Amino acid sequence: MNLLTQNAKMKKTSKENNAKIFNFSIPAYKTKSGKVTCPFADSCVKYCYAQKGNYTRFPKIQELMEEKYKISKTNTFIPLMNEEIRKKKATHIRIHDSGDFYSLSYLQKWLDIATQNTDIIFYAYTKSIKFFINGLLLPKNLKIIFSEGSKNDDLINTAKDRHARIFKSKELLAAAGYIDASTNDLKSITSNKKVGLIYH
Repeated sequence: MNLLTQNAKMKKTSKENNAKIFNFSIPAYKTKSGKVTCPFADSCVKYCYAQKGNYTRFPKIQELMEEKYKISKTNTFIPLMNEEIRKKKATHIRIHDSGDFYSLSYLQKWLDIATQNTDIIFYAYTKSIKFFINGLLLPKNLKIIFSEGSKNDDLINTAKDRHARIFKSKELLAAAGYIDASTNDLKSITSNKKVGLIYH
């Protein structure tokens, strides 16, 4: 199966940036069996786009995400992902178009993957902020964006932490000094650490 895929936004961003951007997805919030994939999600659950649209309309997509989640828990995940990255000739990997770092051991797998692929840029929006604030050393090629709407928003230092905030309009986003990453995903990892997204 394809561990790495491209949604419409990834395809558009790839074309605009002359890059090969792929994403890895697992079920949003919970698996069918009730395993939580977004352990620190809070208010965001109400408007989570990953629980809408194609993610819910097409059972096949749900099944693929369930399978990816199962693979992510195995010892073969790292070599399989390394092989997939090489096969796709990726330049950027977005970790979690849906889902999140559901455990420290799972996060460590991604740290290992990034360390073993230093020529690739990895990035992820996450609400698992607690995993990152206790001196965790990140590979230089892994960019983390803290997403507001978690149980631990109070841990985000909005003056220095790269973070994402949802806005109702482009005008409100611009007035707050955020960069609009709604349509171009790579804008989330620019020098401007205030990442804005338009609610949809």
